Amino acid sequence: MINIDIKEIKKEKSIKELLEFGIIILDKPSGFTSFEVSDHVKKLLNLKKTSHFGTLDPMVTGVLPIALGRACKLTGFFLGEDKEYEGIMHIHEDISIEEIKKAINEKFVGKIKQLPPVRSSVKRQEREREIKKFELIEKNNKDISFRVECQGGTYIRKLIHDLGEEIKIGAHMTKLKRIRAGIFTDKNMISKEKLERAVEEYKKGNEENLKDIIIPAEIISKVYPVLEIKKEDVDRVLHGAPIKEEMIFNKKENYNEEENKNNIICVFNERKFIGMFKIVNKKEAFALPLFVFQEIR
Repeated sequence: MINIDIKEIKKEKSIKELLEFGIIILDKPSGFTSFEVSDHVKKLLNLKKTSHFGTLDPMVTGVLPIALGRACKLTGFFLGEDKEYEGIMHIHEDISIEEIKKAINEKFVGKIKQLPPVRSSVKRQEREREIKKFELIEKNNKDISFRVECQGGTYIRKLIHDLGEEIKIGAHMTKLKRIRAGIFTDKNMISKEKLERAVEEYKKGNEENLKDIIIPAEIISKVYPVLEIKKEDVDRVLHGAPIKEEMIFNKKENYNEEENKNNIICVFNERKFIGMFKIVNKKEAFALPLFVFQEIR
């Protein structure tokens, strides 16, 4: 297993390179759409493009990863990762927390079926989702704080509504905060105000705080297996050539096919990110390019 040192990559990058291929983890404020927050970051940093991944409803706060510049091409590779939330539900009649826990353990942990809400961007058909954890933390009259760890694409508001139906008294969500989206947690996130202050300092010539905030997009190497190709093959691969087995350093030691269920890999040469590739395992090509990262000129 190859471990890419993100801290070292960050040290080697200029602020321009980070702004062109980086990620910011914002604590999304309540009252704004995810698109509005992403667009604000784009204008603030004077970028051509930004893209959020893992949309949050306007009232929901917390972890919102925003890709900068060419890192937008990677957003699809982060989607589908597990999410974690903390929130408050309001039950419509007062019953014991034990009764609610019983219903959760019987019907709302493990694989569940969900019908997306009416106001949803996806087709309204039943979908299977996995709830890894659903914990009730504290009950205060009819308000109950909870924590959920779930598969990406799970609707928490709908989960609470369906729980209310199951316990036959009704329930709705009053507050929700995302505390984790895949590898990104609330420990990584910064407030909108902190970002704005860092940008002001950057405009005055001090780039330190802004540089500290931006995560190199090479962090994708913590989501997918990494393979390294030989230096003499880098140029050909960057110009669209497929990866052949003989191009790869120590494939047997660094790659376990059984552990890589979706057959997607990150490709590097030392600390240089080459791109994302799909393994096809054919005679003429071991892997084909999905995204190739050309250096900034």
